[in-house]
Amino acid sequence: MIKQWLKKVAGLATSTVVDYLPQFKSFLKILGVSYWGNNSSLPITQAQVESVIANTLIFEGVVLASCSCIMKVFPSSDMSVIWIDIWDS
Repeated sequence: MIKQWLKKVAGLATSTVVDYLPQFKSFLKILGVSYWGNNSSLPITQAQVESVIANTLIFEGVVLASCSCIMKVFPSSDMSVIWIDIWDS
């Protein structure tokens, strides 16, 4: 129905219109991640989190909606919580 309307109103060929599912933004919360990357004195970075997500099969086809948020559980803790916004359809 949308293809027919676009063809009629905008004069587009139906072969140029691509069907998409509506997308919603969801979030994923990962608990119990070490705050210190690779046993060093430097905290983990967004780039490290995104590289792990890209190389993990469970996240295959997942598209990030924004940068990840990395926070310590407590100020004196060495554990962190990571929030990831993803596009979901």
